[in-house]
Amino acid sequence: VQLQASGGGLVQAGGSLRLACSASGHTVSTLTMGWFRRAPGKEREFLAAISWNGRTTYTNPAKGRFTISRDNAKNTMYLQMNSLKPEDTAVYYCVAILSTGSLATAQAMGGKGYDNWGQGTQVTVSS
Repeated sequence: VQLQASGGGLVQAGGSLRLACSASGHTVSTLTMGWFRRAPGKEREFLAAISWNGRTTYTNPAKGRFTISRDNAKNTMYLQMNSLKPEDTAVYYCVAILSTGSLATAQAMGGKGYDNWGQGTQVTVSS
């Protein structure tokens, strides 16, 4: 599957952005997909995932502010980000796994095992 992330940009603190991840080669309803980010000088960070059967999960940086969703008709996954902070500045990556097996899905919902990565989109939040 090929993933194309878009929607990044420059926003003021407190603002919102919606990232999109379009998939080609597979339908998003058959994929477990997620979002990671990497800030300058920091480790890569898992943010959220949506399973092939529609379950969602968030890590602490995303809880309460970010919402992951998908539009099957557009074959696209989204990350709605609200109340953005300067510390949200990072390159954001969308990811996916092809397997719908229970173990692979469980690992992916925990941020592990992703074997398909998009190219990243830059998000910059100014103070």
